[in-house]
Amino acid sequence: MFVNTMPRYEILSEDAMAVLEKGWRRLVSEIGIEFLKPEALDLFRAAGMKVEGDNVFLDPDFILEQVAKAPREFDMQARNHANDVHIGGDHMVFSSVYGPPFVLRNGVRREATLADYRNFAMLAQSFDAIDSVGGVVCEPNDSPLDSRHLDMLYATLTLTDKIFQGNVVTGGNARDTIAMSEIVFGGRESIEAKPASISLINCNSPLRWDDRMLDSQFEYTAANQPVILTPFLLMGAMSPVSIPAALVQQMAEALSGIALSQLIRPGAPVVFGSFLSNIDMQSGSPQFGTPESAIGLLCTGQIARRFGLPFRTGGGLNSSQSPDAQSAYESLMTMLPTFLAGTNFVMHSAGWLEGGLVAGYEKYAIDVQVLESLIREFTPLEITEESLAFGAHEEVGHGGHFLGAAHTMERFRTCFYRPFLSSSDNYERWTRLGARDTATRAGEIVDKKLEEYEAPSIDETIREELEDFVIRRRAELGD
Repeated sequence: MFVNTMPRYEILSEDAMAVLEKGWRRLVSEIGIEFLKPEALDLFRAAGMKVEGDNVFLDPDFILEQVAKAPREFDMQARNHANDVHIGGDHMVFSSVYGPPFVLRNGVRREATLADYRNFAMLAQSFDAIDSVGGVVCEPNDSPLDSRHLDMLYATLTLTDKIFQGNVVTGGNARDTIAMSEIVFGGRESIEAKPASISLINCNSPLRWDDRMLDSQFEYTAANQPVILTPFLLMGAMSPVSIPAALVQQMAEALSGIALSQLIRPGAPVVFGSFLSNIDMQSGSPQFGTPESAIGLLCTGQIARRFGLPFRTGGGLNSSQSPDAQSAYESLMTMLPTFLAGTNFVMHSAGWLEGGLVAGYEKYAIDVQVLESLIREFTPLEITEESLAFGAHEEVGHGGHFLGAAHTMERFRTCFYRPFLSSSDNYERWTRLGARDTATRAGEIVDKKLEEYEAPSIDETIREELEDFVIRRRAELGD
């Protein structure tokens, strides 16, 4: 887990913030937000909000009162407590790609399988820069639809000992996630005291929270497991085309979802979520790594801090079909402002390709390389008398070189970050070694990581109880 103490890059003036504030207040009070779950409507109605059908007209001041109940920061426990994380403040937590139905490996694009899911779990465990395998790193299409969440959770809990994301397809899946967490972490009381899973609750933008997401939100919030309330905004499709309009809609949607969590359980941990990019106005396809998404990302950090909330945004997003130059520069266009904004929880940190349709093996290693480099770049300099190396100047004098200086010899192993993926060979050596490009080298690193993977230890009693739970639930679900 990285602690980013660099200054935040904030681009909104006080006047701009005031205009955005007025905008979201008008949206929630004049247009309203739909909640497609009767229990949610009942909670808002009991709190004095105007409800017409599924639409709730919210008092902005009431929303702020509810948001103020959410913790500014919170801790999460991992199976290995050395991998516990802190959400909020200066802390950044990095999680794998989430949701692709396809994978790409060695140039072959195909449907993802459970074996792929297990491989990505092992990669997440193997790279120190990754704090969480995430949730649905890829969709295991060879597992039964109704019970595949059990297979993914079992793999996550046994192949990794880091924090994880819960399943949100149905409320029942959320309950299964909570039950399996209780098995691993010693019961409901343990996970309520210190959460073990964090889950993505997406708004069905514009201005609608659907029943499936709300079912999962109710389950996780009742168990005090943090939820990331995230508007899904592609400007031009799910929001107006202007960035300010998208930001206002994002605020209205995220804050209304957070208010609901606080009605379900006051003080429950939440994360202000953002997934903001745009479509190609010529083709209608989603675009990622765009200047507009980067600007929206920077604004999101400033807005979330204004409300005193931890926030999620950014990642290695791109629209490329392969781990090529486009995938790298678009991902960096998103990951760099992710750091500049000081994002607290970063989904899609590694493996994202083709607008999120594909989890790429080679791309996973490339993204971790970028991530490690940015972590080093955003680590503040330690400027001391020793670091000025005056003695090295005395030793070398004028016109010499520092390669053999004592100061260099004492520090050459650690003075510079050494990338695990990049090649700095001269052309002749690079050619002699096979002229391997970045994607090829990344694939070799992935293969080596999987070959050398060692599973973290787990108590056999816990493993057996997890297995029994999966077998029983699979039978109950009819798979």
